[in-house]
Amino acid sequence: MSAAAAIRTQVQAALPRFDLPLVITPRPAPELLAIGIPALDTLTQGGIPRGSMTEIAGEASSGRTTILHSLIARATSQGEYCTLIDTHDAFDPATAAECGAVLSHLLWIRCGANTENALKAADRIVQAGGFGLVIFDLSDTDMLSARRISLASWFRLRHAVEKTSSALAVFSRQFNARSCSRLQIELRRTGTTWSTHLRSVAFEAETRKYQFSRRAAFEAQRFDPLA
Repeated sequence: MSAAAAIRTQVQAALPRFDLPLVITPRPAPELLAIGIPALDTLTQGGIPRGSMTEIAGEASSGRTTILHSLIARATSQGEYCTLIDTHDAFDPATAAECGAVLSHLLWIRCGANTENALKAADRIVQAGGFGLVIFDLSDTDMLSARRISLASWFRLRHAVEKTSSALAVFSRQFNARSCSRLQIELRRTGTTWSTHLRSVAFEAETRKYQFSRRAAFEAQRFDPLA
């Protein structure tokens, strides 16, 4: 007898007045938003989950910006409206447009390096709903400041996004939300190719949320601010 079956039997025995079977309903698989990079969509089995928080972490030049631009381009090109909470005003709309982003479908919130205001903005946007993708970019926030965001704040964001069909993606240098994120993707740079100028940068991504880890490699074929 499995552990779940044993627990169910014990609970039913402890509550004899209820003549109803105890049924454990599995959590349905979430709808996914494709990242737009084939290797990462395969790694995540379709993309990042809607109604959930995904953390994407890595050091500078680890591929974070490449994924951020790809997510925005993928979502906006499908007619969805997106929000970017840009904590340190690092977003380059011209580069994003070159990557396929439809800027008329993007709400860009610049927070002037104020992490507290960025967190408040993320909370209000997620609570409001109506966006297919919400990106909370803490990539340029120092690790100490990012860690000062309380676990209660992350739980609040998680519970808020669970009531929506939005995909919430948090970009940072390290994982901060811990158990509040449904999916975690860790990034690292593995190599560069030069020919009088930078031609491509190779990266590796690894999912870290599940009991087993999975890895995939991807590459940026042209130079952009790979922050």
